Amino acid sequence: MYFLETVMNKTSEAYQPLLNSSAKIAIIGGGVAGSTIALRFAELGLDTTLIEKGPSLVNGPPICHLHAGGNLYREICDEQCLTLLQQSIDTVKVYPQSVNIRPTVIALPKTDNGQPEDLLPRLKKLRAKYRELVTQDSDNKVLGEPENYFRFYSRAELDALRNLPLTKTAQHDSDWLIAFAQHVDLDSLKFPVLLVQEYGLSAFRFAAIASLAIEELPSCHLQTDSQVVAIAQQESSLGWQVSTQASVQHQQSPTVIEQHFDYVINACGFKSGEIDDMVSAKRKRMVEFKAAYVAHWPQCQGLWPEIVFYGERGTPQGMAQLTPYPDGYFQLHGMTQDITLFDQGLVASSLESAQPQLAKRFIEKIDKKWPEQLVHNRTLGSIEHIAQFVPTFDTATVAAKPLFGAQQIPGEDADLRAADVSFYGQYYARTEIVKASSALAAADAILNNLVDCGLVDAVQLGDYLTQHYFPVSQQCCEIKVTERAMMLAKQRDYPMALAKNL
Repeated sequence: MYFLETVMNKTSEAYQPLLNSSAKIAIIGGGVAGSTIALRFAELGLDTTLIEKGPSLVNGPPICHLHAGGNLYREICDEQCLTLLQQSIDTVKVYPQSVNIRPTVIALPKTDNGQPEDLLPRLKKLRAKYRELVTQDSDNKVLGEPENYFRFYSRAELDALRNLPLTKTAQHDSDWLIAFAQHVDLDSLKFPVLLVQEYGLSAFRFAAIASLAIEELPSCHLQTDSQVVAIAQQESSLGWQVSTQASVQHQQSPTVIEQHFDYVINACGFKSGEIDDMVSAKRKRMVEFKAAYVAHWPQCQGLWPEIVFYGERGTPQGMAQLTPYPDGYFQLHGMTQDITLFDQGLVASSLESAQPQLAKRFIEKIDKKWPEQLVHNRTLGSIEHIAQFVPTFDTATVAAKPLFGAQQIPGEDADLRAADVSFYGQYYARTEIVKASSALAAADAILNNLVDCGLVDAVQLGDYLTQHYFPVSQQCCEIKVTERAMMLAKQRDYPMALAKNL
């Protein structure tokens, strides 16, 4: 298994801003996209203001997976998978402390219509692409050796692994399959089973890195608990007037603050349509409300990979996903209407508004809290969904409120997973990422647009127009990242184990 010391060792250079620019950039929304763009720009020396409605950064829809190849999605095209591979490699290089280094096991139940061999052509393309990227630049070797990107295991191999003792560290890829072989009902699966180097991504550690780095960057001005209430394009000069007010609910008459910016980036996630409407920017998009669930399984022993049992989305046999964290905690997905998906949870924009309108019951879950009975029922349902393949998992218990949120999907293709950014006019961009690993691509696209608009000098940027320059972000201390991540988990009422590194 390849570890990320080489990435960390290459980031010891002292911070030096590269740009001398008078441009003022506003980023509305401090999620994965907004925070990443703010870091990308502020590390370069751009005057960047990050406006976030909530009290802290990166607090949106659940993320747990890097998607280094898109292997969780059979329904998307090969091109999207190759894009996700490249984007994930870039993400690992910039945020190494947020990555949980463990592979993913993908298994096809006997009830599934597909065959394991169907996955092979795409996997070969992904391995070839990864090999090509490593050949171009050895720093891209963040997923292990290209030849080990994936491997299939037969029933006989798994039966042999059942007799081995559990281990606390992995010397070989097969060590990740010992607990799997001992606990999964192998008779319910088709063979071979796939092991692929798709790693975990910790939302809390990602948030911690973004917060710590922004605090150290003089070019980045963070405004939390701040809500945008109006945006107007300046008539006498280029740029925008952005009006904000404190979003703390107990303030009866919050003061409206007006600020001028040369360029505005809409990174509001599922609320992006509200900002589009303020600037009369038409856009077709969808929004889908989703949830993942947190379970505790104290009986858990040994090393656990992420496990995905394929299934048809939206049916009772929808995909089951088991994501491990330290101390016996797991994040669970079940692509059924009773677990991760919701009836009427997918909505589209209209001719009148760029903002898709979720039903009131979903907005209440996002802005207020979940009914306790619903938390109980859906979490137990997700445990049962996993237990059909891992029978001993039926002893797991409800550990916390769900990880939830609404995910935007640009355009009209609900299966789209690789997306980054679109533009309106010269000085307004909207991020439209579906997966966290696409955030850097969005930042790069907007940086190129700033050059095209004349707000950034490409000569000053040099190679860093295309290469990523994150000396401050990459030097975040591991101990401080863990401490901040655990603090954020506690503040948000989640087990602190979700903030620890595997």
